[in-house]
Formats: sequence, C-alpha cells, structure tokens
Amino acid sequence: MNTRAIMAIVRKDLKVVRQNKNVLIPIIIIFVTFFILVPLGIGLIFSLFPELVTKLPITEAFLAKMPAGMQLEFARYTTIQKFIVFSLEIMLLPFFLLLPLMVASMIAADSFAGEKERKTLEALLYTPTTDRELLIAKMLSGWLAANAIALGGFVIYAITVNVAAWSQMQRLFFPNALWLVMVIWVVPALSALGVSIMVVASARAQGFQDANQAAGVVVLPIVALFYAQMAGAIFLNIGIMLLIGLIVWLISILFIWLGSRSFHRNRLLAA
Repeated sequence: MNTRAIMAIVRKDLKVVRQNKNVLIPIIIIFVTFFILVPLGIGLIFSLFPELVTKLPITEAFLAKMPAGMQLEFARYTTIQKFIVFSLEIMLLPFFLLLPLMVASMIAADSFAGEKERKTLEALLYTPTTDRELLIAKMLSGWLAANAIALGGFVIYAITVNVAAWSQMQRLFFPNALWLVMVIWVVPALSALGVSIMVVASARAQGFQDANQAAGVVVLPIVALFYAQMAGAIFLNIGIMLLIGLIVWLISILFIWLGSRSFHRNRLLAA
C-alpha cells in the first residue's frame, strides 16, 4: 500500500478543511456551543441560582422515574447535585456523540464533491494511487479530524463543567468511566461510520451541499438515543456503551467494505 501517497492526500485535505469556510465555520460554531457555552451556562445556573431548581420543568419527581441504574448513580448526591449530574453527565452525553459524527460527515461530504466544485478532481484522480488507496485517504482525513476535535472538545468540556459546577460539587466529578469508554471506544466508531457513508455519498454528489444533505440521515439514531434516555426508556451504562460501540464498528466495517467494492475513479470522471 502506498502510505506515502495516502498521507500526502490526507495532509492536503486537512489543509483544505482549514481554508474552507463552508466546512470550518459550522465546526467552530458547533464546537463552541456544545463544549463551552451550553455546559458553562448549565453549570453556572445551578451554581449561582440553586433556587431555580424548583421552577424547572425537570423536577425531582421526574428524576425519580428514571431507570434503576440512574437512581443508583443519584443516591450519593444532594438534590442540586443530582440536577447537575443529570444535565451535564447524562442529558448532554448523546449530544456529545453528535459532534464527531457531524464533523466527520461534513469533511467527508467535501471529499470528492468539494474537489468537483474546486475543479481539482481530475488532478486528484491522476495521483499514483489505486482506487482503494484513494478511498482510504479520503476516509482517513475525515476520521482523523473528527477524532482530534472530539478529543480536544472532551478535554475542554471536562474543564468547563468542573469549573462551572465547582461551588456545588466541591470536587472533580467529571469525567466518569462511562464518558471515557464513550470517547475511547464509541466516538472513533461513529466517526468511521460517518466517513464511510459520506465519502461514498460525496463521490456520487455533484456538489458539497448535495452530499451534506445526506448527513441528516446519519445523525438521526443519535437524536433517537437522546429522546430514549430523556424518557427514561434507556440508561446508558458501560455495558450498553461497549455494545453500541461494537455494533457501530461492525456497521462501519461493512460500509467501508461496500464502499471499496463500489468505488471506481473512472465513474467520477464520467459523472
């Protein structure tokens, strides 16, 4: 395998991402909103105005209806600490999964469709790589970027929530083991799923916007996961998180295999 050519394409793609406002600006907005503004706002509200707990739509009676595993997690906390843990560790957890998936999807959507718009596709297709190496390079670009952003966002999120909720928690309460499993095991799997679907979609699309529309379908399972947890239908523990990661990895490998069989650069030139 021509790893030198693959890494050259990856470096070129990551440079293009940094210069492409259509990709970069949405990523920055999502990053700042999810990893800084939302957790900072929630943590400060509970820390500075604990009396507002009684006026929230999410009441202690609501928390009492949550699954047994969640109740066991709450048992060691005071009332205000329960709301902090529920909001920052449980409610926002599915949203964290959205970010690497969305980043991977946006970068992957730009992979071939963006080359068409920039009129650089022909030069790319004449690089000394096989079809499989070219596809791997495009997938690797989105996967590396998504995981780097997710890891950086996780560190910033951990600092933000501990600082914002310190006055009530009085200790470092985040991250817990569940979040570590998610970042190490599930996030790379979701990134792989996003790029494996979107790179193939990008190869068939006429432009970035056409390819990016398919990203909405990719994030739907995560939105469903959020509502299931908010409704108390599911409690994401380490066992379930490991199982989700395994399933997503298997689906990702299947899509990568299918993509490698159907991808041919001659079809891109003919399109």
